[in-house]
Amino acid sequence: MQTIQASIIGILLSLGSAMVAADVVVVVSAQSDVNQLQRVNVENIFFGRNYSFPEGTDAVPLDLEEGALERDEFYIKLAGRNAAQIKSFWAKLIFTGRGRPPAVARDTEQLISRLVANPNAIGYVDRSEVDERLRIVFTPLLISEESNNREEGSAFPNEFSFPVKFLAVADK
Repeated sequence: MQTIQASIIGILLSLGSAMVAADVVVVVSAQSDVNQLQRVNVENIFFGRNYSFPEGTDAVPLDLEEGALERDEFYIKLAGRNAAQIKSFWAKLIFTGRGRPPAVARDTEQLISRLVANPNAIGYVDRSEVDERLRIVFTPLLISEESNNREEGSAFPNEFSFPVKFLAVADK
């Protein structure tokens, strides 16, 4: 009986945490020349494959600290990776000297301040934090599928793929 009660409590807690999930969007300063990005562009910038926007201007990716709800949702929706997998990814690249992770902001307020101060900066925030100072350039959406095929150009090669495919909708 106690096992059943513990299971029910666990299920309720996990459902409750799922309902608190952030609605993460990728943003730049309203002063930026960037209007819209594709998922692969965002992946390439945030995973160190390319430090420029498609039109050629420098891109400065900004991350939130580990443990931030928005950070976890961003990487799950963008690349199907949890916090531990992201940490492992960067540890390998840093160790081999093949990349540097995005700069880290301590909270959303600091991230927004950095975005507003630098038109080349790109970050992610909960949609409720977007105001006239920011422009949404990408909205990651997670769509579960049985296939583990990732679209060409993904930041993670096929051997790291999960049975998830992603769809992105750019806000206008």
